[in-house]
Amino acid sequence: MATIVHLVRHGEVHNPDRILYGRLPGYHLSERGRNMAYATAAELADHDVVRLVASPLQRAQETDRPFAEKLGLDVVTDERIIEAGNDLEGLHIKGVRSALWNPRRWPMLRKPAEPSWGEPYTQIRDRMWEAIDDARTAARGHEAVLISHQLPIVMIQRDVQGLPLAHNPAVRQCELASVTSLVFDGADLTDMFYAEPAQEI
Repeated sequence: MATIVHLVRHGEVHNPDRILYGRLPGYHLSERGRNMAYATAAELADHDVVRLVASPLQRAQETDRPFAEKLGLDVVTDERIIEAGNDLEGLHIKGVRSALWNPRRWPMLRKPAEPSWGEPYTQIRDRMWEAIDDARTAARGHEAVLISHQLPIVMIQRDVQGLPLAHNPAVRQCELASVTSLVFDGADLTDMFYAEPAQEI
Protein backbone atom coordinates (compact mmCIF):
# COMPACT_ATOMS: atom_id res chain seq x y z
CA MET A 1 0.00 0.00 0.00
CA ALA A 2 1.69 3.19 -1.21
CA THR A 3 2.04 6.22 1.03
CA ILE A 4 3.63 9.52 -0.04
CA VAL A 5 5.13 12.08 2.31
CA HIS A 6 5.73 15.47 0.68
CA LEU A 7 8.42 17.67 2.27
CA VAL A 8 7.61 21.28 1.37
CA ARG A 9 10.04 24.12 1.96
CA HIS A 10 8.39 27.38 3.09
CA GLY A 11 8.05 30.36 0.74
CA GLU A 12 10.28 33.41 0.51
CA VAL A 13 10.82 35.30 3.77
CA HIS A 14 10.79 39.09 4.23
CA ASN A 15 14.42 39.67 5.22
CA PRO A 16 15.57 43.11 3.99
CA ASP A 17 18.65 43.07 6.24
CA ARG A 18 19.72 39.71 4.76
CA ILE A 19 20.72 38.13 8.05
CA LEU A 20 20.77 34.47 8.97
CA TYR A 21 17.41 34.36 10.77
CA GLY A 22 17.40 30.68 11.73
CA ARG A 23 14.89 30.16 14.54
CA LEU A 24 14.53 33.86 15.39
CA PRO A 25 10.89 34.97 15.81
CA GLY A 26 9.19 37.55 13.63
CA TYR A 27 10.34 36.45 10.18
CA HIS A 28 7.23 36.21 8.02
CA LEU A 29 6.62 35.50 4.35
CA SER A 30 7.06 38.24 1.78
CA GLU A 31 4.27 38.86 -0.71
CA ARG A 32 6.22 36.72 -3.19
CA GLY A 33 6.52 34.03 -0.52
CA ARG A 34 2.76 33.98 0.00
CA ASN A 35 2.25 33.62 -3.75
CA MET A 36 4.74 30.76 -3.77
CA ALA A 37 2.85 29.01 -0.98
CA TYR A 38 -0.42 29.31 -2.86
CA ALA A 39 1.14 27.98 -6.08
CA THR A 40 2.54 24.91 -4.34
CA ALA A 41 -0.68 24.32 -2.41
CA ALA A 42 -2.62 24.51 -5.68
CA GLU A 43 -0.31 21.88 -7.19
CA LEU A 44 -1.10 19.45 -4.36
CA ALA A 45 -4.78 20.37 -3.98
CA ASP A 46 -6.04 17.37 -5.97
CA HIS A 47 -3.75 14.89 -4.21
CA ASP A 48 -4.99 12.42 -1.63
CA VAL A 49 -3.51 14.34 1.32
CA VAL A 50 -4.95 13.41 4.71
CA ARG A 51 -2.24 14.79 7.02
CA LEU A 52 -0.84 18.35 7.15
CA VAL A 53 2.10 19.13 9.44
CA ALA A 54 4.15 22.32 9.83
CA SER A 55 7.20 23.58 11.66
CA PRO A 56 6.31 25.98 14.50
CA LEU A 57 8.24 28.88 12.95
CA GLN A 58 6.17 31.75 11.54
CA ARG A 59 7.25 31.33 7.92
CA ALA A 60 6.18 27.66 7.93
CA GLN A 61 2.91 28.44 9.72
CA GLU A 62 2.12 31.08 7.08
CA THR A 63 3.06 28.71 4.26
CA ASP A 64 0.62 26.12 5.60
CA ARG A 65 -2.44 28.41 5.37
CA PRO A 66 -3.21 27.87 1.67
CA PHE A 67 -2.63 24.15 2.13
CA ALA A 68 -5.14 24.05 4.97
CA GLU A 69 -7.65 25.97 2.84
CA LYS A 70 -7.26 23.90 -0.31
CA LEU A 71 -6.99 20.52 1.41
CA GLY A 72 -9.60 21.17 4.08
CA LEU A 73 -7.28 19.95 6.84
CA ASP A 74 -6.26 21.15 10.27
CA VAL A 75 -2.55 21.79 10.72
CA VAL A 76 -0.49 19.76 13.18
CA THR A 77 2.57 21.63 14.51
CA ASP A 78 5.65 19.46 14.95
CA GLU A 79 8.82 20.78 16.62
CA ARG A 80 10.84 17.98 15.02
CA ILE A 81 10.71 19.60 11.58
CA ILE A 82 11.89 23.03 12.77
CA GLU A 83 14.83 24.87 11.20
CA ALA A 84 18.32 23.72 12.21
CA GLY A 85 19.76 25.27 15.34
CA ASN A 86 22.53 27.72 14.42
CA ASP A 87 24.79 29.79 16.69
CA LEU A 88 25.28 32.31 13.88
CA GLU A 89 21.64 33.34 13.63
CA GLY A 90 21.06 37.08 13.75
CA LEU A 91 24.33 37.77 11.91
CA HIS A 92 25.37 38.60 8.36
CA ILE A 93 27.40 35.65 7.09
CA LYS A 94 27.87 36.56 3.41
CA GLY A 95 29.79 39.27 1.57
CA VAL A 96 32.07 41.98 2.93
CA ARG A 97 29.83 42.48 5.98
CA SER A 98 30.09 38.84 7.00
CA ALA A 99 30.63 38.20 10.70
CA LEU A 100 32.82 35.27 9.67
CA TRP A 101 35.65 37.67 8.84
CA ASN A 102 35.99 38.28 12.58
CA PRO A 103 38.68 35.95 14.05
CA ARG A 104 36.59 35.59 17.21
CA ARG A 105 34.11 33.57 15.15
CA TRP A 106 36.67 31.22 13.64
CA PRO A 107 36.50 28.61 16.44
CA MET A 108 32.84 28.09 15.47
CA LEU A 109 34.02 26.87 12.06
CA ARG A 110 36.57 24.34 13.28
CA LYS A 111 34.51 21.23 12.42
CA PRO A 112 32.32 21.93 9.37
CA ALA A 113 31.45 18.25 8.96
CA GLU A 114 29.45 18.24 12.24
CA PRO A 115 28.88 21.30 12.00
CA SER A 116 30.57 23.06 14.92
CA TRP A 117 28.45 26.23 14.51
CA GLY A 118 25.13 24.59 15.27
CA GLU A 119 22.92 21.52 15.54
CA PRO A 120 24.67 18.34 14.34
CA TYR A 121 23.62 17.10 10.91
CA THR A 122 22.90 13.64 12.32
CA GLN A 123 20.54 15.10 14.90
CA ILE A 124 18.63 17.04 12.23
CA ARG A 125 18.36 13.91 10.07
CA ASP A 126 17.16 11.73 12.94
CA ARG A 127 14.43 14.09 14.16
CA MET A 128 13.21 14.59 10.59
CA TRP A 129 12.97 10.82 10.01
CA GLU A 130 10.99 10.46 13.24
CA ALA A 131 8.47 13.06 12.06
CA ILE A 132 8.32 11.53 8.57
CA ASP A 133 7.69 8.06 9.97
CA ASP A 134 4.88 9.36 12.17
CA ALA A 135 3.32 11.19 9.21
CA ARG A 136 3.64 8.09 7.04
CA THR A 137 1.90 5.99 9.68
CA ALA A 138 -0.90 8.55 10.13
CA ALA A 139 -1.44 8.82 6.35
CA ARG A 140 -1.06 5.13 5.54
CA GLY A 141 -2.28 4.47 2.00
CA HIS A 142 -2.68 8.19 1.35
CA GLU A 143 -0.42 11.28 1.36
CA ALA A 144 0.97 13.70 3.94
CA VAL A 145 2.47 17.18 3.64
CA LEU A 146 5.21 18.39 6.00
CA ILE A 147 6.15 22.08 5.75
CA SER A 148 9.72 22.50 6.89
CA HIS A 149 12.98 24.28 6.04
CA GLN A 150 15.84 23.88 3.59
CA LEU A 151 18.54 22.21 5.66
CA PRO A 152 16.27 19.65 7.39
CA ILE A 153 14.85 18.64 4.00
CA VAL A 154 18.33 18.46 2.45
CA MET A 155 19.43 16.14 5.26
CA ILE A 156 16.70 13.70 4.22
CA GLN A 157 17.50 14.05 0.52
CA ARG A 158 21.17 13.30 1.11
CA ASP A 159 20.44 10.43 3.47
CA VAL A 160 18.13 8.82 0.89
CA GLN A 161 20.79 9.26 -1.80
CA GLY A 162 23.51 7.77 0.40
CA LEU A 163 25.51 11.01 0.34
CA PRO A 164 27.50 12.48 3.24
CA LEU A 165 25.40 14.82 5.35
CA ALA A 166 28.20 17.41 5.33
CA HIS A 167 28.04 19.32 2.05
CA ASN A 168 28.55 22.58 0.17
CA PRO A 169 25.34 24.66 0.50
CA ALA A 170 25.78 25.74 -3.13
CA VAL A 171 24.90 22.22 -4.33
CA ARG A 172 21.57 21.97 -2.52
CA GLN A 173 18.46 21.24 -4.57
CA CYS A 174 15.75 22.59 -2.31
CA GLU A 175 14.37 25.86 -3.63
CA LEU A 176 11.74 27.98 -1.91
CA ALA A 177 8.29 26.31 -1.89
CA SER A 178 9.76 23.19 -3.51
CA VAL A 179 8.41 19.70 -2.90
CA THR A 180 10.51 16.62 -2.11
CA SER A 181 8.22 13.59 -2.26
CA LEU A 182 9.07 10.32 -0.50
CA VAL A 183 7.21 7.25 -1.73
CA PHE A 184 6.76 4.32 0.64
CA ASP A 185 5.55 0.76 0.17
CA GLY A 186 4.49 0.00 3.72
CA ALA A 187 7.45 1.17 5.78
CA ASP A 188 9.95 0.77 2.91
CA LEU A 189 11.08 3.84 0.99
CA THR A 190 10.86 3.05 -2.73
CA ASP A 191 11.42 6.40 -4.47
CA MET A 192 12.03 10.11 -4.10
CA PHE A 193 10.91 12.90 -6.43
CA TYR A 194 11.63 16.64 -6.49
CA ALA A 195 9.49 19.43 -7.99
CA GLU A 196 9.33 23.24 -7.99
CA PRO A 197 5.68 24.24 -8.50
CA ALA A 198 6.44 27.90 -7.68
CA GLN A 199 9.44 28.13 -9.99
CA GLU A 200 7.90 30.84 -12.22
CA ILE A 201 7.04 33.19 -9.34
